[in-house]
Amino acid sequence: MNTDLIKEPINGAKNWKSIFTVIVLLIGGFGFFLAGLSSYLNVNLLQLTDTSQIAFIPQGITMLFYGTCSLSLSVILIFYIFSDFGSGYNEFSKIDNTVRIIRKGLPGKNRIIFLSYEFKTIKNLKFLIKQGLNPRCNILLVLKDKREIPLFPPQFLLNPSEMEKKAISLSTFLNVPIETQKV
Repeated sequence: MNTDLIKEPINGAKNWKSIFTVIVLLIGGFGFFLAGLSSYLNVNLLQLTDTSQIAFIPQGITMLFYGTCSLSLSVILIFYIFSDFGSGYNEFSKIDNTVRIIRKGLPGKNRIIFLSYEFKTIKNLKFLIKQGLNPRCNILLVLKDKREIPLFPPQFLLNPSEMEKKAISLSTFLNVPIETQKV
């Protein structure tokens, strides 16, 4: 194992949660769209249920609207999944004293997002813990000019104790203090 280089891969939109969300949005959106369209055409397009009792205004038009929104959102998510939006890696190198954060953006001229910071510009690491109904934790790179750069995307959920161990090992590697903040 190389003790002068840490390289951590980051998964982007191509994960099981995104795929599950797309499947649910497609099925639900398609069902709502067909139910709304059935009420407009007075034809039962859904074989699973009888939609003849649904009045087009207001129920049918509402279902048509929600179905269209859901299908549109699922198409956008499919695009993100196939472009693997947000994937990349974090690289911490003692060889050239730099931290590199590389991510894939949207397809185009500036697809690759590349951030590079020297060790001397790093003030500390912040271990952020959000408690409540939707608990999260993340590690932020705090620079001397007070910028805070998250090192992991929001969907990168680890056990808080695992994330704390990761923060401590990074703090030791970078030789900077660590600050814990509970929100």
